[in-house]
Amino acid sequence: MNTQFLEIEFGTPAYDQSIRLRDQLLRKPLGLAFSEEDLAQEWNQYHIAGFDAQQHIQSILVFKVVDDQTLKMRQVAVSEQLQGQGIGKKMVRFSEAWAKHRQYQHIELNARKGAVAFYESMDYKKQGKAFIEVGIEHYKMVKSL
Repeated sequence: MNTQFLEIEFGTPAYDQSIRLRDQLLRKPLGLAFSEEDLAQEWNQYHIAGFDAQQHIQSILVFKVVDDQTLKMRQVAVSEQLQGQGIGKKMVRFSEAWAKHRQYQHIELNARKGAVAFYESMDYKKQGKAFIEVGIEHYKMVKSL
């Protein structure tokens, strides 16, 4: 499968597609929904999406600026029917190169317990103990670029 990764802009039709994917995979299973306030906070964040040949979003991740050296990766999702095919790893690698090109040196994230092995396979390291976020167990993970 050939996926093209691109930065998408807040408030565009591609951004709207990304909201639907994130809502379906990350929010609804936890009984959560995006509020207008949640989404309004994303206007100055970076959105990296994977598209198929028909320009449908297959995957998404969001970067929030922590400081001039660090980004926080959040809201990582891959379309359910495409999970396990390497798209997530390709998207994370693309986003790391994207961040490095923009002079960021570190990426941090809060990984759901079930995603820790995925991130460890790409050299992210756990920091500290497990904690509860949105009602489920997470670990802070970091990587230097």
